Amino acid sequence: MLTSTYLLRQRRFLPLFATQLLNAFNDNLFKNAMVLFVVYQVYNSEEAEAKFSAITSALFILPFFILSALSGQLADMRDKAVLIRWIKLAEIGIMIVGAAGLLMAWQGVLTDAVAIPLMLLALFAMGVHSTFFGPIKYAILPQHLEKDEVLAGTGLVEAGTYIAILAGTILAGYIPVEAAAAGVIITAVIGWLTSKQVPPAPPAERGQPLDWHLLRASIDLVRRTMHINEVFYAILAISFFWTIGAVLFIQFPPLAKNVLFASKEVASLFLVIFSIGVAIGSVAINALLKGDVSARYAPISVLFMGFFVGVFWFLCHEWTTDVGPTELLNVGEFLSYPLAPAILFTLLLIAISGGMFVVPLYAFLTTKCDPSVAARMVAANNIVNSGAMVIGSVIAGGLSAIGVPIVEQVLLSALMCVISAFLGARLHKEERHALEIAKLKLD
Repeated sequence: MLTSTYLLRQRRFLPLFATQLLNAFNDNLFKNAMVLFVVYQVYNSEEAEAKFSAITSALFILPFFILSALSGQLADMRDKAVLIRWIKLAEIGIMIVGAAGLLMAWQGVLTDAVAIPLMLLALFAMGVHSTFFGPIKYAILPQHLEKDEVLAGTGLVEAGTYIAILAGTILAGYIPVEAAAAGVIITAVIGWLTSKQVPPAPPAERGQPLDWHLLRASIDLVRRTMHINEVFYAILAISFFWTIGAVLFIQFPPLAKNVLFASKEVASLFLVIFSIGVAIGSVAINALLKGDVSARYAPISVLFMGFFVGVFWFLCHEWTTDVGPTELLNVGEFLSYPLAPAILFTLLLIAISGGMFVVPLYAFLTTKCDPSVAARMVAANNIVNSGAMVIGSVIAGGLSAIGVPIVEQVLLSALMCVISAFLGARLHKEERHALEIAKLKLD
């Protein structure tokens, strides 16, 4: 940590870091304020709550699948700093719409007919916003940082993202929904102001035409990654990781309410613990690798994650309370039960091992390809990620619809960790193969 925090004092990194932090904070303040309000104040059915949670995740993810090819092209072919400023300006308008939906729901005005659709529209628009911002925040790092600083910068961006998720999640669980409505607009304005300080990041190649045919561009973009084995396997491994994350995040609010009989503050605490863990893992893996972009710890990290997910499932199965489903436990009451600390500690370990798995893989996307296509590699990753996450959301929603208990769905995440470990091992094999070829060329 101490070896990389000096970047936070550099203008070539700090404004981007702050802009990304505010972006993640706002996404989570809005999304969690909306989901927690609807789950706890509007619906009163485990099936309806799980379905709504799955719909919100799918709506946010869908733009990544549709628009990532265009966003990657733009990021590689235009000044990234200029694009960031336009994207953050759009966020202000999006959050005005979202805040209107939150306020209408708070007042009980046309909740089902207008308020919830407005909130879902804003969430979809924030997905579009993040689709265009995502490739930039990683692809800009090799332009502003030295080669041996990229992994550290990636780790700080990931850690900052999850600290922001932590802050947004805490606030969403504790402040009134009307305060959240004001907060998302204020945060959007501050994010636009910090974006104006990001240094210029002109394209490596100028004058390239944009392909506006979204399907053709998406297929072509993903196909390009298949010729770079390290990037291709990194994308597949990241995709399975975020599918696991999507399923877990969908499950947390309804699981907290209907299995643990806990309040929205406890559901928020789950997301907080998860965010802290990923931030710890993001920093820890940089310290272990000492700036080297490598997947050597990826398989063991995600296997540990799968083991801890299995432990979490077991603890939820063993959970019993002396309250009914209409008497939800607050944080203090929840923590008074013997299994509560074990549940929270297990969640922390799931997230730490997940953070250690995924951070180096993002560095692969921008360091193992030509700098002129770095943003498109990130965009290709987003296409595959989002497709996998939408499938995960649909599976989670489908399992709820056919009556599979929410706690049993946790096992799905544990099984997917095994696939991620296999992909991590293949990536490390390709990494070693590439190093051997490089050595032979030097000899």
